[in-house]
Parts: sequence; structure tokens; C-alpha cells
Amino acid sequence: MTVTEFINPFESHFDGKHDWHSLGLDRRYQAISTEQFRGIFSRHPGGLVVITTQGPAGPVALTASSLASVSADPPLMVFSLSASSSSTAAIVAAETAVVHFIDVESMHIAKLAASSGADRFADTTLWSRLDTGEPFFHVVPVWIRVHPIERLIAGDSTVVLAQGVEASMPAERLSELGSRDGLAYVNREWHRLGSRSRVE
Repeated sequence: MTVTEFINPFESHFDGKHDWHSLGLDRRYQAISTEQFRGIFSRHPGGLVVITTQGPAGPVALTASSLASVSADPPLMVFSLSASSSSTAAIVAAETAVVHFIDVESMHIAKLAASSGADRFADTTLWSRLDTGEPFFHVVPVWIRVHPIERLIAGDSTVVLAQGVEASMPAERLSELGSRDGLAYVNREWHRLGSRSRVE
């Protein structure tokens, strides 16, 4: 197995200080309104993930549509977490977390993790723990265990840059998932992505 040395892209900018960084608005430019911003992004389809970790008071989970791939080599991803979520603080502070990739068949897990006030881990048949201790929903076949390496406070959210350190299955086995339909969230609704949603 080839191990790629990670070179931190923030190192020169932050003089080697890798902790919490804050980002505010550039007041030289007028900002669009919150309503405009939310309205535009509500029409932008997003894939869904459920992120879990072990918090100080127990396991936590939340649903996010902000995940994006940054680099395949090294394997880096980025996601943002709203301060309004009760799970954000634990995930931001965690040494590791599990990012579950949600499809139509696991949509109920995304809805569970997005439900305010719900005990997301009450049904013990839905989840267990990895050998490394993190809680994960075993009904979701594809997940990546991640290690956050940078955190950036931006507005009322925290942006997390994370390194993939373990995956649920090797690349050659992903084809075994067959024709499971994907899932997207747009206009505040859930949408199935399958052969009939394809356009050319």
C-alpha cells in the first residue's frame, strides 16, 4: 500500500499554526441578503451524508448536504456544520468521525439524524461501533472514517477539512452495490436519482 505524505495547504498562510481560524466578510463589498442566499441554494441539489462521532455525553449524529470532495490524493473532503445543530460542537471537536453516504434505501437514517430533539441512537438495531469506537449506522453500506485536520469558523458555521482514513469497502467492491438509487435534496424536498432521472 502506498502512503501519500500530507502537505498542509494552510501552512504558509497560517505560519504553521493549525487550530481554529475565523473568517468574516470583506466590508468593501456589499453582501447579498440571507433570504437571497438561502433561496438560491435551496434550488441547488445537494447529496446527503450523515456524520457521526462519539461526543462527551454519548454518540451524536447530524445530516449534512455540504460535503464536497477536495482532493483524491491525498484523500480530502470538506463540509460545513451549522452552529444551530446540537451535534456540531462534538463533531467539530472530535479526533475522528464517520461520514455516511446516503442513498434512497438509507434515506430513513438521514431523516432520523435531521430530526430535532430525536434520540438518534435509541434503536440499537440500526447502529453499532467500529473497532476504533466511533458509532456508525450499519444499514448505510458506504462510509468513510475521517480525521479533521483544519477548522474554519465562517459566519454561523464551522467549515471542516477532513482526511479520509478508512472506508467501508475497497474501490473494487463498490460495483457490488448494484442499482441502488441515489438521493438528492433540492427545494427542501428529497429526490430519487435513478435511471429515469438521467438527462442528456
